[in-house]
Amino acid sequence: MTDRIPVHDALCRRPGRNPRRPVMRPEPKPGSSAGEVSLPRLVAWKVLRSVAAGAFADVALEREFRRHGSRLGAADRALTMELTYGSIRQRRLLDHWLDYCGALPAQQQPPTLRWLLHLGLYQLLFAHRIPEAVAVSSSVELAKAYGLGRLASVVNGLLRTVVRCRQRQEKPPLPPQATTRLAVQHSLPDWLADLLLHWLPEGEAVAFAGLTNQPPHLDLRVNRLRASVAEVQAAWAAVDQPLLPIAMAPQGLQLSRGVGAMARQPGYSTGQWSVQDRAAQLVTPLLQPQPGHVVVDLCAAPGGKTTHMAELMEDQGRIVAVDRSAARLRRLQRNARRLGLRSIQTRCADARTLPHLHGCADRVLLDAPCSGLGTLARHACARWRLSPVDIAEMQVLQRQLLNEALRLVRPGGRLVYSTCTVHPAENQAQIESLLNRHPHWRPCLLPEALRRLCGHSTQLRLWPQRHGCDGFFAVALEPVT
Repeated sequence: MTDRIPVHDALCRRPGRNPRRPVMRPEPKPGSSAGEVSLPRLVAWKVLRSVAAGAFADVALEREFRRHGSRLGAADRALTMELTYGSIRQRRLLDHWLDYCGALPAQQQPPTLRWLLHLGLYQLLFAHRIPEAVAVSSSVELAKAYGLGRLASVVNGLLRTVVRCRQRQEKPPLPPQATTRLAVQHSLPDWLADLLLHWLPEGEAVAFAGLTNQPPHLDLRVNRLRASVAEVQAAWAAVDQPLLPIAMAPQGLQLSRGVGAMARQPGYSTGQWSVQDRAAQLVTPLLQPQPGHVVVDLCAAPGGKTTHMAELMEDQGRIVAVDRSAARLRRLQRNARRLGLRSIQTRCADARTLPHLHGCADRVLLDAPCSGLGTLARHACARWRLSPVDIAEMQVLQRQLLNEALRLVRPGGRLVYSTCTVHPAENQAQIESLLNRHPHWRPCLLPEALRRLCGHSTQLRLWPQRHGCDGFFAVALEPVT
C-alpha cells in the first residue's frame, strides 16, 4: 500500500474523474485559510497516520499535545483521545464499512484518505453526541485544507452514503464464518478471534471481544504510608470527584468518571496514590513481602508493582528493581520519590543473566513481558502490532526469565510469576513446564478470597468479561523443603 495508488470517485459509487495522487501539505499557521479546521480532529488524523507508519498511539498523541500546548484545552484533548483511540480500535470494522459503501476496497485507498475516512466514520458510527452533519463537514474541511482537496467530494459522498445507510438501518452484512464474523464485528485480527473461540464459549468470546473496544475504567491504589482510603476519598469528594471502593482490592478506588490530567488531582503531588488497575493490585500481595526482606523485581519498570512492594514492606528492606530500559527505570525512580519510598534500588541489566544475585532474595517477582492480550482495551494499537510469531517468541523469553528467577530465590523464599495476558501458553503452560523441569518447586495456595473469585486453588486467572478488570494471571511458587 503506497500513496501512489490512484483514487477516484468510484470510492462512493460515483463515476470517476481523473485519478489524482493526494499530497499532504504542511500544517497552516493559525489565522490561515485552514483556521476553521477542527484542531482535535486534525491531531487525531495525524496520529492515525503516525500509528499506521509504526508509532505507538500514546507516544504520538503525547508528542502532538506537547506541540500544540495550550491550543488544546482539556475538552479538546479528551475529544482527540476518543477519536484517536476509537478509530484505531475499530479499524477493521471501519474498513468493512468502507468496503461496503465504496467501490474501491479500503486496503487500496491511499493511507491519508483511508485514515481521514476512518475518522469521519468513527464519529458517525460511535461518537453519538457528535451531530452527523458535523462529522461529515469537519472531515470534508480537513480534506480541503490538508492536501486532499480534489478528493473532498469523495469524502463527502462516502460519509453521506453511510448516513443514509444508518437512516435505513442498513449495515454491511457480516461474514458467515464464526471466526471472521467475530473478527470483523469487534475489529480483531483473525488469529485472535480464532483463539478466543477456542478458549471460550462463543458468548464469552463475544463479550471479551466487545470489552476490548470499550474505554477501560481507571483505578487508583492508595499508598497506605501516606494516606488512608477514606482520606483519599474525602479529598477527591471535596473537588466533586467521587471515588468508588473496589471489593477485590482493599487499597483500590475507582474513578466514577473521567478527569483531567492526573498530576493535577488531589493527593498526586504528595504521593497518596498511584494509578493501577485492580487486577494488578492483587499480584504483589501474593509475594507476602515483609519489612526487612530482600526482594528482586525482574522486568520492573515502570514500577507499579515495585512501589506496591515497598508500601507493603513499610518501606523497610531492600528492593532491587531490574529492567533493561534505563529510561523506564528513571520513570520508576521519579514515581518512587513522589510516593516517598526509599527502599528501591534500580539496576539496568538483562534479567536473564543475574549471577551476582543468585540465592540472595527472600522474594522475587517476575512480571513477565507478554502479549498483553488482557489489556487490549488500554493499548489501542496492540492488536494490530501483535502476531502469533511474536507470542511464540515471548514464550521463549518467559522461559528464560523463569529459569533465572528460580536461581535468585534463597531457601524458604517465594517467587511470583505474573502476566497481563489470557493466553494459556504464556500462563498455565509456562508453569506446568516449569514444574516439570523443576520438581522441587510447588505452587502456593491462593488466599481464600481469590480462590472464590477466580475458581482456582493456586493460579489467579482473571478475565475482563468475568471479573470486570484487566485480564491477568499470577501464581506464587516456593521450593519444597
